[in-house]
Amino acid sequence: MARTSSTDGGRKNAGTPGVRQASLTDVAEVAGVSHMTVSRVINGTGPVRPETRARVEAAIRELDYRPNSAARALATGKSETLGVVALDSTLFGPASMLYGIEHAAREAGYAITISSVGRPQPQSISDAVENLRRQAVEGILVIAPHVSAGHALDVVPSDVALVAVGAADSAPVPVVTVDQFDGARRATEHLLALGHETVWHVAGPSDWLEAGARERGWLETLLSHDLVVPPVLRGDWSPRSGYEAGQALVKMGNVTAVFVANDQMALGMLRAFAEAGVAVPRDVHVVGFDDVPEAAYYSPPLTTVRQDFIEVGRQAFELLLLRLREEARGARQLITPELIVRESTGPR
Repeated sequence: MARTSSTDGGRKNAGTPGVRQASLTDVAEVAGVSHMTVSRVINGTGPVRPETRARVEAAIRELDYRPNSAARALATGKSETLGVVALDSTLFGPASMLYGIEHAAREAGYAITISSVGRPQPQSISDAVENLRRQAVEGILVIAPHVSAGHALDVVPSDVALVAVGAADSAPVPVVTVDQFDGARRATEHLLALGHETVWHVAGPSDWLEAGARERGWLETLLSHDLVVPPVLRGDWSPRSGYEAGQALVKMGNVTAVFVANDQMALGMLRAFAEAGVAVPRDVHVVGFDDVPEAAYYSPPLTTVRQDFIEVGRQAFELLLLRLREEARGARQLITPELIVRESTGPR
């Protein structure tokens, strides 16, 4: 609970609604130093004797003083705030990328300002970047797993310190992304190692970069083994579309292994198989992608590919700091995913 204190002049800590916030002048008065000395302690802009610093810091604690971030930005030239352009989405991947970025920034003492984009169109993303620039953020991270987001990066002003998360190889800015191709390859190789003659694939939407990379990883793995490539079934990331794909696969009757492009669609597929009397893993093996928190509790628990979104956020944040120092032009960092084996690919 915030404390309220007063001095001879009636000054009060304003941790409570309706009470005036302590000012920098108040801190200087209590500490017995000049206004400039307090500013130096807060902003780290000049030498201060240790005993003086200790008095100032004690006064800050006594008054529960909270520096004005706008004033500090004027004094230091740094806002200690980063902007993030994020899809307005409840999908696990984009939401987890945002969480990873927030986690990394918080650990480093930075604030985050988020500009959400309802539809991933080039103009809306460009507008979001410009909106963040007007708020004086030091740099911007764009979560860009959509094809349209990639197009928007081509027209971002060159004076913006920007890093893309989940963007394509051809992006004109530094990029941090999970190696979706390698994750799909691992999933497909795992199924083939169980003795299947081929692997079916339920892909995500064609305008999502991650879906395309996972599809290519599956396809090239089958081709490298000179195996028959089944036709692709395509969903929209939702359990409903996975359920419909599962119904279609049941009608085909000769499906023994399926790699599904995300765990939500795999959930719908498991439901369709169960309703049709197709047992997993007795009759068919299923592998998903993402490792959502619920995946270990599906029926059966789902074998899937885990993405380390905390590491994505950390590397994206560090790459942006390098970009601010003009040390990361054109850099690209790939994070290797991990195959998590559970009961959906157990003994048949």
